[in-house]
Amino acid sequence: MHRHFPNREALLLAVYRHDAEAVNEAAPELLAAHPPLEALRRWLDRLAAYRRNKHGAAQAIEAATSADLTGEYYERRSDAVALLLDAGRATGELRPDVDAEEVLLLVGFRWRIDGHDRETRTTHLIDLVLDGLRRDPGDAG
Repeated sequence: MHRHFPNREALLLAVYRHDAEAVNEAAPELLAAHPPLEALRRWLDRLAAYRRNKHGAAQAIEAATSADLTGEYYERRSDAVALLLDAGRATGELRPDVDAEEVLLLVGFRWRIDGHDRETRTTHLIDLVLDGLRRDPGDAG
């Protein structure tokens, strides 16, 4: 596989880009298979796992290639979140006053968690984010 790329950094960049797109493309697939809130949960779990696994690689690739990998996928990632939020709002499960950028800011913790309990902490923090996104059943608006 390496011989199809001019150097190791190009290979790593291609793998990183492929994996980043897979996270973004998962949103409509998850919505097709699950109710909106569950699809959002599964997508956030994938995003957290992706970030956890790729964060160090992204820093190394950015240093070696000067590629801004975070900015490169932000719009598509935001679009994926907006799709999930819109579906959840349409069913009345999610608050109407939250946008995709706010959700991405809320889940920014995912790359800061280290240690032996990071899976548990990540799950708990995603639970907290989802609790905050749920529409209050008594909210008429």
